[in-house]
This record gives sequence, structure tokens and C-alpha cells, in this order.
Amino acid sequence: MTTLLDYVFLSDVGQVRTHNEDSGGTYVTDAGLLAYVADGMGGHRAGDVASAMTSKLLKEAWEGLKQPLSAKEAEVWLKQQFTEINESVYEYANNHEDCKGMGTTLVAAICTDEYVAIGHIGDSRAYIRTDEGFSQKTADHSLVEELRRTGQISAEEAENHPRKNVLLRALGTELSIKMDVMILPIEETRDLLLCSDGLSDKLSVSEMGVLLSSDRSAEAVSETFIQQANERGGEDNISIALIRFPTAADRVG
Repeated sequence: MTTLLDYVFLSDVGQVRTHNEDSGGTYVTDAGLLAYVADGMGGHRAGDVASAMTSKLLKEAWEGLKQPLSAKEAEVWLKQQFTEINESVYEYANNHEDCKGMGTTLVAAICTDEYVAIGHIGDSRAYIRTDEGFSQKTADHSLVEELRRTGQISAEEAENHPRKNVLLRALGTELSIKMDVMILPIEETRDLLLCSDGLSDKLSVSEMGVLLSSDRSAEAVSETFIQQANERGGEDNISIALIRFPTAADRVG
């Protein structure tokens, strides 16, 4: 079980789209807290099917755990869930004509008193705030990020690249996938932010860090994130899972 100050999942359709293709949640069990964000895509209104399937399957698997996981077990569990969910979404898409080509991003985190385990595929992101600052921990599985990583474009060019939404990896689009998993120590973690690109495309890392530096509740901060993304156009759905951890002194206390 993990002792957490505050956590929330919020999702908003934005200012332009007519329906929300994002999904996610925050769920506490004896194994800790599972938080995740999935951003669906593809097919005729099928992105919401892919993300909803992912959300349902991940939540059911988490609630089926009977005991806490070690950090290594959490890494294995995340890889297993991503693999199994990918197969389910891929099979469903291929058996339903109106869902052909659908898929979803997924960023998921297991939070306990000892570690944070993060798994991700696509361009939904995880950010961490510590006493040292606020930073992005995941690398987008996108064409633009690959161009930036290999030095073909600059970070500034990547911000406004016309092909920014082209993903190289996602759940459900291919039979086999490659995901990234990392284990982070809990001691210095103050905030964990998971979000869809509806937020990360609108607010800079420094702007997010400033908002998180306040002592407001997870819900209040997340509502401000959504408000600002919408004020800047809100062209995409905006989804956030935010976990605010106790300080080291609070944990000891």
C-alpha cells in the first residue's frame, strides 16, 4: 500500500473536437496506485474504442492483483499488460471493419512507497517533479522525436513540425510492440504527471513546473492545466493523471 497525499485523473474534450478519444484513471489497491492515460486514434471514431478497451483491460488486471509487487515484478507486470492489451486491441481492430487501423498511446505508472514504475508507448508523456526541478521522463515514439534525436531537426523545429502527430509506435496497430519501462526511486519524487499531447503540445515544461510548484490540490492544478490548454486553442482532447506525493518528512511522520 502506498501513502499518497493527493491524486486525480481529469479529461476534457477540448475546444474543437466533438468527442473524447482519451481514457485513463487512478486506482488504489493493496498493491499501490496505478495511474494511466491512453490517447486513442485511427479508424472512423474508433480511437475512443481503442483507448476505452485499453483502460478497461488495464484496470481489471490491476484490480486482480492480490499482493504488492517488487520493482522488478512491476516492470514485468507492465510489459505483460502492454503486450496482452496490444494483442486484444489489434485483434478487435482486425475483426471490426469500422475499427480498422485504430490504436492508442498508453503511459502508465505504478506508485508505491518504494518506487515508481513507468511504462509507455506513443507520445503520451510522464513528467516528474523533484526538489531539483521538473522534467520529462519519457521520450515520444514519434517521427518528429526520432528526427530530433538523430540531429536532423532542432528541438525548436520539433515543437512546430507539421508531422508532429505521426507516431512510430502505438498499441493495437501491429501484432508485436516495443515499449519503454523505467523504475524511479520514490525518495525525491514530489509530483508525477501523466498526460496526453493535448496538454504537452500547449504548455511548456517550464510552465508546467511553475504550476506544480504551488501547494494546491492535484485536482486544482489539473483543472488549471486544462483551462490553459483550452485557452490556447484546445484543438485536441486533454487528459491528465496527477499524483502529488508526501514530502520525506511526511513519509517519516
